[in-house]
Amino acid sequence: MSGGSSPTHLISLADSEGNSVTVSILGRNATWTAGLDAEIVVSTPFVSGHLDLLLSVMDLDSWSAALDRLDAGEDVAWREMSRGPSLFIQLTGERECPEVVVEDEGWSMVTVRVPLVPPDDWIADHHRLLRRVMDHWVPMLAE
Repeated sequence: MSGGSSPTHLISLADSEGNSVTVSILGRNATWTAGLDAEIVVSTPFVSGHLDLLLSVMDLDSWSAALDRLDAGEDVAWREMSRGPSLFIQLTGERECPEVVVEDEGWSMVTVRVPLVPPDDWIADHHRLLRRVMDHWVPMLAE
């Protein structure tokens, strides 16, 4: 991405098997000035799909806390108590590798479990992604 472009990826987890889960920022929400439109995209050789998501500064702060817990070796639940989809990361899932679980109880009532092996430095990379997203988008939300 060029220095002048808007950072869009908040979460970008993928492996060499073709499994990925991303959370992308699409822009400011048209009706809620404190919100960001985003989407969760799941892609695997077996299943793929996407869910719309509305994020607040509080969601970004809770993702920061989740990254800190992951760095400490703990599994995390992100947006579990929020409206809309939730994302869970289990460092050692059912297949002895990390798993991302995307749960959409409120709308589609579907849960997708994606095993993947991210690169060793994925948590540090996600701290950088979060910082770029916050530096760019949070000042706009305060206007």
